[in-house]
Amino acid sequence: MKKYRSIFLQTAYYAILISLPTKSIAEQSSQQTLLNLINELKAEQNAISQKINAIEEQLKEHQNIATKTNSAATIISIDAHKDENNAIPKIDSNKKFDVTGDLQLRYEGNYGDKDQPARNRGVMRARLRTTYDVNDAVQIGAELSTGNSDDPNTVHVTLSDFVDDFEVSLSRLYATYDLGRPSFTAGKFANPFTRSDLVWDGDVNPQGVTVNAKLYKSETIKLSLDGIYFIVDEETAGPDSDMLGGQINFANQFGQNWRVTAAASYYDYSLDDLSSAGPGDFRSNLRTTNGGYASDFNLLNLLASVQYLGFGERWPVKLSADFVKNYGASTDEDQGLHTSLSLGRLSNPMDWRLAYGYSQAEIDAVLGAFSNDNLSIATNYQSHQLTIDYLLDASIALNATLFHYKPLNAHYSVLNDPNDWLNRFRLNVTLSF
Repeated sequence: MKKYRSIFLQTAYYAILISLPTKSIAEQSSQQTLLNLINELKAEQNAISQKINAIEEQLKEHQNIATKTNSAATIISIDAHKDENNAIPKIDSNKKFDVTGDLQLRYEGNYGDKDQPARNRGVMRARLRTTYDVNDAVQIGAELSTGNSDDPNTVHVTLSDFVDDFEVSLSRLYATYDLGRPSFTAGKFANPFTRSDLVWDGDVNPQGVTVNAKLYKSETIKLSLDGIYFIVDEETAGPDSDMLGGQINFANQFGQNWRVTAAASYYDYSLDDLSSAGPGDFRSNLRTTNGGYASDFNLLNLLASVQYLGFGERWPVKLSADFVKNYGASTDEDQGLHTSLSLGRLSNPMDWRLAYGYSQAEIDAVLGAFSNDNLSIATNYQSHQLTIDYLLDASIALNATLFHYKPLNAHYSVLNDPNDWLNRFRLNVTLSF
């Protein structure tokens, strides 16, 4: 920079000399005149030097800021690398953190039992779910819900107990590793199987390990396999209670208007330890004299559905069937069946859906600890169900349901009069976000 400044000043000096009129120099040839000109040039040189020095200082200041910025970026990069080595997750703007939930308000009326007065109650349910995508393959999830933590079948709470506060539990906590075709989930997670309430109540969240494998997929056909190792109860000393199960799923679309799905499942329970089981876990299954289950539970579960779309997108017709047989039962009362017919959908605001269902479950057809909790009878029942649903908007759903049911076999009716048809009527308002 100093070299260029010297050249600039010399150039300016000679340019000024050249620009002076020749006649003037000849006429004013005295030494004093030359000295005056030199002094003027020096003054201009000093002014230019000051301006150049000021510009150099500004350049140095900008260079220092840039150097500090680059150093800071280097430090952040090194710290991120150290954090990764120490298993501390890095902040990444591409990570997805999602929160969903729902609140359900319910009125329920119970009528028809000649030995008991009618019962009316208010019920609430609240659930809060969150998921976090650690990377493209790993997801962590959790759910908080109301309800009795000792009852896996329901998260609903009766408005009672002199306004005592609700119990809130961690009903799900899991991690999923998705490799594309196979994916693995471990922890306490949502039920991975195609189901109805006949075998699996909708509020049951299994715990253990599950795997999903996508076997085949085309524009019209899908084939997949789900497997589970379900830890029912683990003991420090002595045998554990668990279940191994699997389900194969098939779906096919015929033309524009027909869709068919089918699923075949087998669940093999080994309930060798029941020390943690309570009355809500045994429910109405047959018991031995020592308090255990009278039957083993090896369940073959077959499901199928046919959907017709010819009446328009808003009015699909769907016929479904669910059959179960317990090959481990100690009694002939070992089968269950659920069928339903529905009209309509719940996809967009102002959608309607109407449905009728019929169910029956023999005394040891299913494991009552994890099956239907909509009735006051867990097994040995026959039930008619009528449902009307209306989607008010994207986040508010209205529902009215009537259950009309009674004991299936009078021999196992216990405290229920086998001739009493019981009625349970529900009005639900569900707000989702």
